[in-house]
Amino acid sequence: MQQAECTGAPGTLLQQVQQVFASNGVLARVNPDYRPRPGQLQMAQAITEAIVNHGVIVVEAGTGVGKTFAYLVPALLSGERVLVSTATKTLQDQLFSRDLPYLCGLLGLPIRTVLLKGRSSYLCLHRLEQARQHPEINNGTTVLAALARIERFAQTTTSGDLSELGGLDERSPVLPIVTSTRENCLGGQCPRFRDCHVNYARRQALAADVVIINHHLFFADLAVRESGMAELLPSVSTVIFDEAHQLNETGVQFLGQQLASGHLFEFGRDLLACGLQHARGLAQWHPICQDIEQAARNWRLAAADLAHGKWRWQDETPEGVEPTTWQAAQQALADAITTAHAALGTVSASAPDLLRLEERATALLARIELFRSPRPPETVRWMEVGNSLRLVQSPLDIAATVRNTLLQRSDCEKDRGSQSPDGFTNDGIPDQTPHRAWVFTSATLGAEPGLQWFTRPCGLEEAPTLQVASPFAYASHASLFVPDIAKPADPAHASQVTQLAGHAAQQLGGRTLVLTTTLRNLRLIGDQLRERFGHDSKLEILVQGESTKRRLIERFREGNRGGIQPGCILVASASFWEGVDIPGDALQLVVIDKLPFPPPNDPVVEARTQRLQQQGRNAFTHYHLPEAAVVLKQGAGRLIRHENDRGVLVICDSRLRSMSYGARLLAALPPMGRLNNHADFMQKLQELDADRVTANRQVTRP
Repeated sequence: MQQAECTGAPGTLLQQVQQVFASNGVLARVNPDYRPRPGQLQMAQAITEAIVNHGVIVVEAGTGVGKTFAYLVPALLSGERVLVSTATKTLQDQLFSRDLPYLCGLLGLPIRTVLLKGRSSYLCLHRLEQARQHPEINNGTTVLAALARIERFAQTTTSGDLSELGGLDERSPVLPIVTSTRENCLGGQCPRFRDCHVNYARRQALAADVVIINHHLFFADLAVRESGMAELLPSVSTVIFDEAHQLNETGVQFLGQQLASGHLFEFGRDLLACGLQHARGLAQWHPICQDIEQAARNWRLAAADLAHGKWRWQDETPEGVEPTTWQAAQQALADAITTAHAALGTVSASAPDLLRLEERATALLARIELFRSPRPPETVRWMEVGNSLRLVQSPLDIAATVRNTLLQRSDCEKDRGSQSPDGFTNDGIPDQTPHRAWVFTSATLGAEPGLQWFTRPCGLEEAPTLQVASPFAYASHASLFVPDIAKPADPAHASQVTQLAGHAAQQLGGRTLVLTTTLRNLRLIGDQLRERFGHDSKLEILVQGESTKRRLIERFREGNRGGIQPGCILVASASFWEGVDIPGDALQLVVIDKLPFPPPNDPVVEARTQRLQQQGRNAFTHYHLPEAAVVLKQGAGRLIRHENDRGVLVICDSRLRSMSYGARLLAALPPMGRLNNHADFMQKLQELDADRVTANRQVTRP
């Protein structure tokens, strides 16, 4: 393999990056299919400047730009330590197993890379030793068999990464028993601390040149300082957030506070197991734990009359809950935990496990008190009802955290003046901003030139932005059709979407992805397609939730395998609107049921809407419409994944034509050709089918 000559000197970094992407550069010499892409080079140059100047850059790079190499090449050539955070396991694995090894070998760089996961991914040796005494471990032979497999795995593993244990169900009830959480980890008091797999992974990360994590792990550390990032981040010169469009929602989730009935039941089980093991006879452990479980059940029953879902919480109690009953349930819960805390206080010095349980009891009491107190400003609070009960309080966005914690620039510091070249602000105050580059990138960061959909909630309004368009020829390779069917509020709408998608899929032999905006439409359209094609040997209906996402996508990619098996229609929602990569002719039709406006009854959506109204801004214009535009753009992005792909996007919502805001939503989409009526639509499908058949014949011709 040819290698680039890389000195890593800052003064020549831009030249080195330009040479890598040149028409005669190392990428072109090694890969005969490589073609220089101006957008990729533009992005790489902008990131190079940010790295050299320890600046901030926000880059939206359309599908096909090659954004991964555009940020990895300058980061690797800089010779500095790099942290890359992604939103999905798929991209983490791709970076660690494919992209980084390829580029390091190509560039001749002896770089150490580490994939750092959350503690729940690693076996806890101390909890494994105690597992057979856990109250839940004898609930069937399946649990015992899984534990036996893990015990054998523990004898040979060096990493403790449970993903290496093939065939272990990620939903197995044994996993919480043999892994640790922030709440039950003993830290330095653990008798197996020296052998701890989590600590080993963190030591590896501290010694690595490139560390790959995920957004969840990053924000979990900002919230509770428990993932090792406190030691890692100061040693890193460049931080890159890929799939950055998920950053705000992930941060809101992890920077908030939660209290769930599951936490209480887990505390009770751990208390009983440790109390009987380390302090049997020194407290009434069975009655104490029974009181905790009963209080948790009564707390859950206080919301028993409410339907599953999220419930607003504006005043002292959540919406729909009787105040006296709710307050009594909370008090009983606090009393039960207080009793446990007192019992632990008498024995906690005798074992690290008991001391940690005492600390957990203290934290639970603080959490209970939080949700009994008034809600702080700039936060939203709600109750989630399901099989368990969960209370949540979170910030409305991550802007303050990014400014004050990541970039370490408070509003008052910004008012003091900008930095001068000598490292001081313009009024002579020493600049405290860390010498670190921050890169935020994704294929979708907004639908307006300033990318304010992303920068405003992330506290990056002052950051320079760059939008690099996709190099794909959408105008000639993709078509958009807005059919004339019932409006989304009409009861007949879902049936007409089903009819259109089914008829089109028959023409294409499958190759159809139906994206729904609600779980109700997911089930309704899936059931109706099954009813229509249940006895059709040429089409198979795949529905999200009936198998894993990976398996559904694998089956969809297989298609009809030259007529050996049925073609596929995949009906999906939520996570399938993004991160689904099906290049080639396996997917040629994407059908979206309606415009994906945020649900108005969601507590977070409602709180953000109210904040905008209080600011005198139009919530629909500044929030609901931009949100819909971004999600619509993500869904449309499933269609064309390669420069030779061809297909049709169908948006079954006549508001795109009839409402004034339709033009703004259409402008957010790639510049596709337009199909004006159903006849044009069917004609285009026939052309796609004929082109595919011709291409397949040419490939198979001897």
